[in-house]
Amino acid sequence: MSSILLVEDEKILRVSLSDALRAEGYAVLPVEEGKSAMRSLEEGEFSLVITDIRLPDIGGMEILKKSLAESPSTPVIMMTGYGSIEDAVQAMRTGAFDYITKPFDLDEMLVTASKALEIHALTTENILLKKEISSYYSGRSIVGDSKAIRAVFALLDKVSRTDSTVLILGESGTGKELIASTIHYQSGRKHKPIIRVNCAALPEDLIESELFGYEKGAFTGAEARKPGRFELAHGGTIFLDEIGDLPPLTQTKILRVLEQRSFERLGGTSSVNVDVRIIAATNKDLEEEVRQGRFRDDLYYRLNVIPVTVPPLRERSEDIPLLVNTFAKRFNDLLATSVSFSPEALALLKKYHFPGNVRELLNIVERSIALAGDPLIRPVDLPPHIAKIHQDKTPLSPLSEVIADAEKNHITRIVQLTGGNRSKAAEILGISRKNLWEKITAHRLDI
Repeated sequence: MSSILLVEDEKILRVSLSDALRAEGYAVLPVEEGKSAMRSLEEGEFSLVITDIRLPDIGGMEILKKSLAESPSTPVIMMTGYGSIEDAVQAMRTGAFDYITKPFDLDEMLVTASKALEIHALTTENILLKKEISSYYSGRSIVGDSKAIRAVFALLDKVSRTDSTVLILGESGTGKELIASTIHYQSGRKHKPIIRVNCAALPEDLIESELFGYEKGAFTGAEARKPGRFELAHGGTIFLDEIGDLPPLTQTKILRVLEQRSFERLGGTSSVNVDVRIIAATNKDLEEEVRQGRFRDDLYYRLNVIPVTVPPLRERSEDIPLLVNTFAKRFNDLLATSVSFSPEALALLKKYHFPGNVRELLNIVERSIALAGDPLIRPVDLPPHIAKIHQDKTPLSPLSEVIADAEKNHITRIVQLTGGNRSKAAEILGISRKNLWEKITAHRLDI
């Protein structure tokens, strides 16, 4: 139930307004003096404060300041019987939610109170959500106990205490975005936003306007100024995923932001200053991209202040049982089931090379639990390309199966060697990009 502190020295108005608010289902504490209001703010929590500006002892402006100090998210509605614009403007500048001039209609007050309480509920929910998210990432949301992942944990603890630029390196599906979120929510910027940008997903002709925003009239359809992702991340963190896919012109502008902490909106002439921490990630070999002239060397060196390399799952296979159990609990809770993986199934998963890394394992666990016929997942219940790993490859195996396995493994290796560049992989394999896509689909490769 929403609780309201009502401060009004006129008894008739205090009683009538209290009755009207209680009739709406609110709990109301009516007081007639400013001193009583100040004590109430110190001793209790309220969803809304309604106070007269002019009181015999302590004025409503002092009550407003006290409320904001005790509980910044609690809205305050000011009442004045003098219709003073100066009082109203001062109250709004100080932080009041709204003001109402006496005499007022009770329905008007009830509507205003309802809006204030609705905003308070949303603000409270947002604060709690941010606390949960921060707690989640601060409490080791990255699952694993292998030597390789413990080294990453140790580095993250150090990195999070700094404000340095971070470059996260690793194959697709290793959890680079999770690493970025963990750094942000363990840092001093955790109460500010983290804005995520997938550079590979943005069309080249829209990248600049998305990152830096635009002014009204900058191009056809720009009917109003729009802030870019860097502005939205002010005070917090911007995560530039797949930064290796940025076009050369945008690379130059990112370099300027790193060096000068400013930029111009598209169509603008004045600089916009921002305070952001940049975390970038890529599955490409940026040193090779620099050698090939596809990535600016000066930008690479500015991004690579603190590199964090996330190991592929095949290099920390001892973490697979822990990951499986964690993912299984998540999907069991979601599906209201109680499915577990047999030791044989876990052993089989540990033998698999996981070209799609943790993301592929997550999909396998979800699929296995969703299609489970009984509470125990056995090797036969795993996807066919994994279930047959334990089969003995004798000379009696069909030639088509041996060829298929060789093709699948070779495609996986080449795509990984090219850093996920399918066009380059197709060129090396001597097939078209379309043919490569068809083979990846046919073999169910998550690369």
